[in-house]
Amino acid sequence: MKQYTIAELKKEFSRLGYKWLNFHIVGIRSKANAKNKFDDLIGIVNFNEIHWFNATTNAGTHWLKNLLNPKGCATLVPNQYKETYKIGLHQGKYKALVQVKKVSVYRDKNKNDISEEGGLIDTGLFGINIHRSNPNIASVLIDKWSAGCQVLSNPKDFNSLLALCEHSGLENFNYTLFNEF
Repeated sequence: MKQYTIAELKKEFSRLGYKWLNFHIVGIRSKANAKNKFDDLIGIVNFNEIHWFNATTNAGTHWLKNLLNPKGCATLVPNQYKETYKIGLHQGKYKALVQVKKVSVYRDKNKNDISEEGGLIDTGLFGINIHRSNPNIASVLIDKWSAGCQVLSNPKDFNSLLALCEHSGLENFNYTLFNEF
């Protein structure tokens, strides 16, 4: 997938009326929407630089077929989520960016293996975190790594993202999710 430049991102932020900050996190959901694959991007904007990482913004096949919520599996709605994340523990286990304000998700409950946008929109605190997959190696398949979270496939990339967040001096972080444009 294309890695967008700062200029391209600023143009899209402006088009959608989103606030541009010197430091924020950006997600790009791939149009390909490959089944159970890390085919999306998560980036950190740090002034005039952007660092892109391979990720998923979709749930894995396991959770699409085995619903944690009777309303359906969560797929984050593209939007700008202001000061919605802070450094905390993902599932009480390891440092990650954890959700601290409400987000909106589509609820996909047809139990197939494709993460889909559409249908019921649910808003709340669901634990839609930004975290890593396998702690030791890059993951190829999403499987159980995401039930709606934004997940980096490579633990080294995730450590870089987390270090940038820790060194930013910010307590809360904006996350803006786009569909590929």
